[in-house]
Amino acid sequence: MNYNQLKKKVALAVLDYIPDNVIIGFGTGSTISYFIKAFYKSKKKILGAVSSSYHTTIILKNYGIKVFEINTISDPIIYIDSADEINYNMQMIKGGGGALTKEKIIASISKKFICIIDESKLVNQLGLFPLPIEIIPIAYTYIFQKIIQLGGFPKYRKGFITDQGNIIIDIYNLNLKNPVKMENILNSFPGIVTVGLFAIKKPDLILISTNNGIKKINNIT
Repeated sequence: MNYNQLKKKVALAVLDYIPDNVIIGFGTGSTISYFIKAFYKSKKKILGAVSSSYHTTIILKNYGIKVFEINTISDPIIYIDSADEINYNMQMIKGGGGALTKEKIIASISKKFICIIDESKLVNQLGLFPLPIEIIPIAYTYIFQKIIQLGGFPKYRKGFITDQGNIIIDIYNLNLKNPVKMENILNSFPGIVTVGLFAIKKPDLILISTNNGIKKINNIT
């Protein structure tokens, strides 16, 4: 199977983990686009959805799925999202689509967070995929300098503005042997809104689509 076929396969598999009458948090990206389509075809009954990006909101509304504002929700949320990279400790890099801030917020408030990926996203160590960070524009020079001091190579994502009106810096060659430590370091810099490291808040379950079927990794910590 090619990677698109693997994505479709895991998008179908995760439906078995979603009960009726809940609110689903929808992530952003190609795998989630497949999931939204699979969910719509399944005719599952839910209370509604919360969305991690404007792009995802448009897709959901096109399928007639009711989308709530995050601040209006009191019911438990089951969050379904993918990852750009994830290791065997369930720590991951997200934000390739630029939606990392809303993704991290929804992950943090959800009752259950399920990550769905194809096998190409599972790695022994994070860092081959550049680490996105969302920053306030006036902090651009300061954050560049701090990243260089950490040994990383920062690159401005040209022409991209987040849903919050901020900019994205993608960090290359950053040492991520200790993802929790690096997430805390980056979070300490004024001007950074969100770090695309999900090492502190990890998913509860990972579903991995492979040519040999769907594999699972559970968060037992």
